[in-house]
Amino acid sequence: MASIPVADIKRLREATGAGMTDCKNALVEADGDYDKAVEQLRIKGLKGVAKREGRAASNGLVIAKLEGTGKGTLLELNCETDFVAKSSKFTELAQSVADAAFGSNDATALQSVQVDGRALSEVLDDANASMGEKIEVRRVATFEGAFVASYLHRTNPDLPPQLGVLVELTGENAEIAKDVAQHIAAFAPTYVSRAEVPEDVVAKEREIAEATAKQEGKPEAALPRIVEGRVNGFFKESVLLEQAFAKDSKKTVGKVLEEAGVQLTGFVRFKVGQA
Repeated sequence: MASIPVADIKRLREATGAGMTDCKNALVEADGDYDKAVEQLRIKGLKGVAKREGRAASNGLVIAKLEGTGKGTLLELNCETDFVAKSSKFTELAQSVADAAFGSNDATALQSVQVDGRALSEVLDDANASMGEKIEVRRVATFEGAFVASYLHRTNPDLPPQLGVLVELTGENAEIAKDVAQHIAAFAPTYVSRAEVPEDVVAKEREIAEATAKQEGKPEAALPRIVEGRVNGFFKESVLLEQAFAKDSKKTVGKVLEEAGVQLTGFVRFKVGQA
């Protein structure tokens, strides 16, 4: 075929996520037949699935699915480029996967997940092939309790949400849940309370604080007080309940929850490309 209309190439690219050159070549090989071109790209894509295994899928989106106010799942679906991440095909795939994986809490649980009657791994392989990129579910978490809420944030207005938070409270309070979830999105705490911080982590912080103080030439007698102060500083940065609340820095998140008459029993925060 002498020439392929640009509109046809663009249509094929938007539908498959494949590159412009690949789409043009597929249409040429298919003599302009759109359906055959899609099939050509899929065949070539499946051949490249194994080659893409080692590539980094550091783009993508975070999606949440809630069932009433008592159960919610947060899931991160990854791809390689922002072009695919913002495509309708990828966002539709994310919704299908989130629906199917609702209630899952880890990668092991995902092994038995079925998407429209097909194994999740098979669906992802097909997506990998048709979009020409490594597509994978990186992580998933579910809360089920008295009150579960989510917050999704677009770090780039041209892309789908790439930061998401899921929180679980002991009582229904949508406003507090939203405020705390937004706070978690902004300040990225690691733990809910001091009790959750592993002893070895605290011990390492003490060790670092003491070594730093000695290097700074602090007097030996003052070391215990200095070390405790710096360890407390670590808690204020890493523990949610001890962080200064984003909307009122005079109060801690723990105080805000206490005044609202609820407790936060758990949270997860997913940001695309971050651990």
